[in-house]
Amino acid sequence: MKRILITGGGGFLGSALCEKLLKAGNEVICVDNFFTGSKRNIYPLLDDPRFELIRHDVTFPLYIECDEIYNLACPASPIHYQRDPVQTVKTCVHGAINMLGLAKRLRAKILQASTSEVYGDPAVHPQVESYWGNVNPIGIRSCYDEGKRCAETLFSCYNMQCGLPVKIVRIFNTYGPNMHPHDGRVVSNFILQALQNKDITLYGDGSQTRSFCYRDDLLEGLVRMMATSDDVTGPVNLGMPQEFTIRELAELTIKLTNSNSRIIYCDLPSDDPKQRKPDISLARKLLDWEPVTPLEAGLQKTIEYFDGLLKSDPDFCLS
Repeated sequence: MKRILITGGGGFLGSALCEKLLKAGNEVICVDNFFTGSKRNIYPLLDDPRFELIRHDVTFPLYIECDEIYNLACPASPIHYQRDPVQTVKTCVHGAINMLGLAKRLRAKILQASTSEVYGDPAVHPQVESYWGNVNPIGIRSCYDEGKRCAETLFSCYNMQCGLPVKIVRIFNTYGPNMHPHDGRVVSNFILQALQNKDITLYGDGSQTRSFCYRDDLLEGLVRMMATSDDVTGPVNLGMPQEFTIRELAELTIKLTNSNSRIIYCDLPSDDPKQRKPDISLARKLLDWEPVTPLEAGLQKTIEYFDGLLKSDPDFCLS
């Protein structure tokens, strides 16, 4: 049994990772300041004696004992990370420094949840880990894009200078139960709009592409990356190696919800990438990993989650 620290443990991915690691027989310490995470995500875990919750902001040092650290703390959707861009940068950079300092003291293995956003609006397709990216350093998305890029630099420096066992994964679009209804991500937006028969807002002409990885597949990739030998540091792409247009996603959502929603078109936000798809050759080779959940099956599970949430707590969904 390991004692595992998860920062951002109240979030969409963090809470599901807490549950997965508890089921594997570990002790789990969930750290979150609930800037974007939700306590409702971890309510089912609070009675487990092997689960511990600490309300804490990772931009401040944390003194605790553990064997492994998953650093997931950071707002991950544009509507959230653009709400307080200074705090987003601090969470990425100061948070990384504090967690790396803790890992160095404990000689603990530490994983950084980086992002496909480090590739910016890519000029290489699909994106491979050796591609350095095309990022606007002063755009509206730069607080997140450049914050995560700096965090990767810090993890690499601690590995090279201190010999710290680090892991870096670049997470592509992920969806599933426990997504926040107001996170502004395309999957949650489309599902909530479709379930209420509201117009589905599609930005641009809908031809921009994304790859959508189901939550449980992504979490398996994180755990496998953490389990690799210390010489495997990454970065490693984790995501679905199939791409869909945003219009295709909207049409599939309407179909699966039997909705009467219409698709309407809005202006494309600044610096929004035109295409995004991972090359996961490295993950296949190093982790023996690839997603197994088709988009339609994963969407159906996510629709069921939001449908239940709308019925049980409409104020949370609609406020």
